[in-house]
Parts: sequence; structure tokens; C-alpha cells
Amino acid sequence: MTVDKVTLGVYDAKASEYADMVSDADDQQLIEFISALPKGATVLDLGCGPGNAARKMAEAGLSVEAMDASAEMVKLAQAQPGVSARLASFDDIEGVDIYDGIWANFSLLHADRADMPVYLAALRAALKPGGVLHIGMKTGTGAHRDGIGRLYTFFTERELGDLLRVAGFEPIVTNSGVDKGLAGAMDPWVTMSSHG
Repeated sequence: MTVDKVTLGVYDAKASEYADMVSDADDQQLIEFISALPKGATVLDLGCGPGNAARKMAEAGLSVEAMDASAEMVKLAQAQPGVSARLASFDDIEGVDIYDGIWANFSLLHADRADMPVYLAALRAALKPGGVLHIGMKTGTGAHRDGIGRLYTFFTERELGDLLRVAGFEPIVTNSGVDKGLAGAMDPWVTMSSHG
């Protein structure tokens, strides 16, 4: 897969604006994710953005590996206390039994539909047995660009659950809602927590 250059360009150009938008988010799901992990757990923050979640995980005593395909987002994440971030794409997910937890919060929605099974299989391999995966996606059908040019692939809640099961995950908690994103639109979403 080649990373969509237009999407990355939007994130590079709007990194600070995006960071401001998510800076004060009090994420109950992140709190629950952290509490489900053992002390000192090793975690992957996939598509870390400005690093806010990675910082909160580090503050909770977790060992966090953060990665993002946007160079500007990586710069912001690296400036967060306790966060080590690197420039990488979904194609760089590798390794076996490395992580106790994987936080893929609204990042894989930029992956091509055909590549999702490959990425989920790579995440399953990288997750330790019994580890926890959190994934967040915007819901819908098809793929299209938003009002500021980012390319999204949409899945229904059922499709996402089926993809996770095929990859070897068992979804255990599902949340859904509608929120305003960077482009200003109100978008429906779903998050799922799964045990590997």
C-alpha cells in the first residue's frame, strides 16, 4: 500500500490545529484501556497523532511505542513528556508477541479496504496472547474524501467485528456515537476493544 499523500499533506498542514482540537479530550475509553493492562505494559499507539494518548499512557507507567505517518504529527508527539515517536506507516507493523496493548484509535480508517485484513493480522501477531486491542473507526460504507481532502474507508459495525474475528480477535466491548471532526462534519463512529 502507498500512503495517501493528500491525506498526509492535510495532517502535516493542520497538525497544530488538530492537536488543539484533541488536547482537552477526557477519553474514558483510554482510561479503561490503560486500566485493563498490567503495570509497566508495553503498548503500541498506532497513528499517534500529536501524542496526547501516548503521553497519558506514559504517565500511567506504560512503556509506549508511538508511530504516525505524518512527519508533523511525529514532531508534536516527540515533544510530549515520556513519548518516543517514530515516522512509520501501517506497512511497518511487524514482530510477534511484542505488545500487551495496541491503541489504534481512529487511525486505520485511512487504510485501504483491501489492506485491512493484512494490517489486522499483523496487529494480531504483534499482540501478546491475551493482550488488548482498541480500535476506533468512522462508520458507513464505501470510501471517500472529507471536506478537507482526507481519504477515509468506512465500515459498518458488523463488518468491523467480522474483520476482527477473522484476524483472531474477540470483540468484547463496543461503543458508538457521533462527533464533530477536524473537517467540521458530524460523523458516526464505533470503537471496539478486543482480546487477542
